[in-house]
Amino acid sequence: MAGWGRVAVPAPLLTRFHPCALGFVDVMQLLPQVIVDSILLSGLYTLLAVGLSLGFGVTRIINFAHGEFVMLGAYGAFWLFTLFKVDPLISLPLIVVGGYFVGWLVFKIAVEKVLAAPHLNQILLMFGIHLVLQNIAVVLWTGDVRSAMPDYALSTWTFGDVFIIHGRLIAFAVATVMIGGLIGWLHFTESGRAVRAVSQNRDAAVLMGINPVRMYALSFAANSALAAATGVVVSFLINITPFMGFSILLKALAIVILGGLGSVIGTLVGAVILAFSETTVAYYVPEGSGWAEGIAFALIIAILVVRPRGIAGESKET
Repeated sequence: MAGWGRVAVPAPLLTRFHPCALGFVDVMQLLPQVIVDSILLSGLYTLLAVGLSLGFGVTRIINFAHGEFVMLGAYGAFWLFTLFKVDPLISLPLIVVGGYFVGWLVFKIAVEKVLAAPHLNQILLMFGIHLVLQNIAVVLWTGDVRSAMPDYALSTWTFGDVFIIHGRLIAFAVATVMIGGLIGWLHFTESGRAVRAVSQNRDAAVLMGINPVRMYALSFAANSALAAATGVVVSFLINITPFMGFSILLKALAIVILGGLGSVIGTLVGAVILAFSETTVAYYVPEGSGWAEGIAFALIIAILVVRPRGIAGESKET
């Protein structure tokens, strides 16, 4: 994702903080660093894509405005930090709740009207929402590049030859908590099990007294809340602009296609594979940070040829 590489995250972050990534180095010497960076990156990638996968798994509509909800979460964290000195981690719960209600509102106003519409209409609507949110951000905040920079954003721990950037470690911790909460909700709460039931068999869920439209709204709002949480995390890792959403969407789509659309476990697997692939290329291939950006699309082509429904996805009618 080119937009991410300008500041400091995902795989391109390696070239900013580790000069060895610019040339060929001994594989074994860098292996511990590659593993650590890949694990941290996979957590962020999972958080980035899991909401998109959940939303599609329930509604069968791909949220092409997913990146814009990440963008709004990033701006929310940035402005709270800049204007009121509220640390992004402190503002996280508030922004997640805000993202949830904005997602619910978008669903009730627009998405609900096209649930039974042809898929082309659904795609055009979601792209329309993407453009509307993007242009609202331009009007409100201009196109200036911004970034929240708390003290921990770029500070590091060093363990021998391995260094860990605090910001990325915190991002991994937040992702772990959020994803764990999502899995717990889906498996151990009545509403979560109802969402899973609608995803698996809508007609059977209706016969059991479940309101599918309500579950659609709930899953779409949860998608938006997770996207907003991702925005808080990336607010201190990458540049924030009104145009960041599209590149984020591409990365999220790459992960969910790789893992299997609608599969939360597949999303985790896809995020891990993509993170390790990008990090390995960024470290071991000359000028690897540039090549790493194309790894997602190479993996998409490969998985669509070998297994079109993704690694852990199931064949579904869409």
